[in-house]
Amino acid sequence: METKYLTQNEIETAAAILREGGLVGIPTETVYGLGANGLDTKAVADIFTAKGRPQDNPLILHIPDADWLGRYCRDIPDTAYELARCFWPGPLTMVLPRRDNVPDVVTAGLDTVGMRCPGHALCREIIALAGVPVAAPSGNTSGRPSPTTAQHMLEDMDGRIHAIVDGGPCGVGVESTIIDLTCTPPRLLRPGGVTLEQLRQVLDEVEVDAAVTRQMKAGEKPKAPGMAYRHYAPKAPVTVVAGDPYRSAAYIADHAVAGDGVICFDEYISLFPEQAGQGYVAGLGRAVDKEEQARHIFDALRGFDHTAVTAIWAQCPDTGGIGLAVANRLNKAAGFHIVEV
Repeated sequence: METKYLTQNEIETAAAILREGGLVGIPTETVYGLGANGLDTKAVADIFTAKGRPQDNPLILHIPDADWLGRYCRDIPDTAYELARCFWPGPLTMVLPRRDNVPDVVTAGLDTVGMRCPGHALCREIIALAGVPVAAPSGNTSGRPSPTTAQHMLEDMDGRIHAIVDGGPCGVGVESTIIDLTCTPPRLLRPGGVTLEQLRQVLDEVEVDAAVTRQMKAGEKPKAPGMAYRHYAPKAPVTVVAGDPYRSAAYIADHAVAGDGVICFDEYISLFPEQAGQGYVAGLGRAVDKEEQARHIFDALRGFDHTAVTAIWAQCPDTGGIGLAVANRLNKAAGFHIVEV
């Protein structure tokens, strides 16, 4: 299969491919997604084949407007529309009871479905032109770091899908926040661009699912993407070092050897001259700038796949704000191999 590389002026072509049951790489504000007609069972099944994604890992339906919610969800609580007013279009996915027209392959057989209205205007325009909800996980081979540019996605999906739309680099850099509105109190299933603190300003009480901070146990069924399995992982094993930024940087400097890769806050790059000389240091941004860290984390992890590093050390921010999402992605990339200092 030849993968077409489409510009922002060719979105009608992308929409037509989606309507006809094809697979399209679509830009969002979070990461690039691998999209298909969410009502077409075969097209959605093709997503799992292209990614090598486990069938029990549910997908998210992307819609261009909150008015579409009632088409695919039932018993929608008022809180869903309140969250939509606050955070849509944007990096928030809401888990709601699904209607019968949503195929089982989208929800992994669950009676709920994740719904999102992306903040990327071009993405919403593609969905609206297609006239169907778009099921879309991140556009990477399953388990690898998510793509934040069209070129990243092409590395993984060239020859596997019909087209990729280049909508520029992603502004958020980590996947959407997922909040389950089918339980009381609502439960955070995956941290992302909308922070826990922001959710609690609207919902008052929000529980954090245990899978946000630990590996899911055998037999636990994921209710949302990214909860189970090893995710976001480069080829080399990752060790996360959490704690005070200076202490975590010093710990890595004491333990990293020649040939190791280092992901660190910008102010500590000078502690790793040997690795820097090999091109094996990736800066995340300053320790206080968690939004910048979110934009760079997948670039850093993915970049080491083009080097000969055999191990990667990574500094981790605290879990305030979007730091919770950055820490979650790093910890999953490391298989929760974490050193606390």
